[in-house]
Amino acid sequence: MKIKITGSGSYIPENKIHNTDFSEHTFLNEDGSPFKYPNNVIIHKFKGITGIEKRRYAEDEYTSSDLAFFAAQKAITTANIDAETIDYIIFAHNFGDVKHGTVQSDMLPSLATRVKNKLQIKNPKCVAYDLLFGCPGWIEGVLQANAFIKSGMAKRCLVIGSETLSRVVDDHDRDSMIYSDGAGATIIEASDDETGLLSYESATYAIDEANYLFFGKSYNTDLDPDTRYIKMHGRKIYEFALTNVPLAMKSCLDKSGVAIEDVKKILIHQANEKMDEAIVDRFYKLYDKNTPVNIMPMCIHELGNSSVATVPTLFDLLVNGQIQDHEINKGDVVIFASVGAGMNINAFVYRY
Repeated sequence: MKIKITGSGSYIPENKIHNTDFSEHTFLNEDGSPFKYPNNVIIHKFKGITGIEKRRYAEDEYTSSDLAFFAAQKAITTANIDAETIDYIIFAHNFGDVKHGTVQSDMLPSLATRVKNKLQIKNPKCVAYDLLFGCPGWIEGVLQANAFIKSGMAKRCLVIGSETLSRVVDDHDRDSMIYSDGAGATIIEASDDETGLLSYESATYAIDEANYLFFGKSYNTDLDPDTRYIKMHGRKIYEFALTNVPLAMKSCLDKSGVAIEDVKKILIHQANEKMDEAIVDRFYKLYDKNTPVNIMPMCIHELGNSSVATVPTLFDLLVNGQIQDHEINKGDVVIFASVGAGMNINAFVYRY
């Protein structure tokens, strides 16, 4: 028995934030000193490395659980199921609900419980819980749904990835330009045919790598040092990802029994265009192959990095024909992969 995605949905906020919107920001170094380059140079270099031109920020009246609810509604509709038949709601996020204009995280009740409430699911045996696994959270949620279904504990799961990173960033940190908001959701069910999940890999590196992503004070020393924001050691993350993600993808593909030539698409966490391209190139080099043209659809240019939401959103856009020059057809083999806080890495091979 395999598990497969029977419905998908995403929520992409309307608020478009362009790179030029950061022109008046005061970017600082970690020690609080000003950058020696003007903002137009910082922004130009940022675009060249990350590929990001625009990102989306959630509407002021919505929180992460609201975005998740909208995406979940679409997934349920696409799957054409009764929400009362969902056995598990697995909600991957990192920072809970953070209301606009505040910095305090709210995770009581759990965001999964909030989505269940918004969906008005009355069945008490529909178990709702949150999953904290960094950017790879949605993929890990799929792997947990796989375990629940194969063990007989569930027949149908709703797996969500949602985040409002724009509300936990330090405006004085140039890395703040990377982050965005959004949500993606999928219905996961048993598959009786040859489609679905073929193999997977998951790992946590927590010795030297545990604090590559962390909560830290603002680079503006005049602000309250007890107020914390998302921070990262970008170079270390980049090097870690380039070393470990291709190996995880190869191990996963080898276990699936699928030949590298039969892989049609690679859906990778939309963190950084150059990093993602380098990961995929290294993956193909492990097989002494050149990277095929159009193997990796991307949405980071327009949507930025919405953490746990990037992969399910990318998948939803792909299956609905909304990624230019990319399509997916019945029987195509797809590799999903992600890397993020933990440091966590995971991947799965999937026949569509």
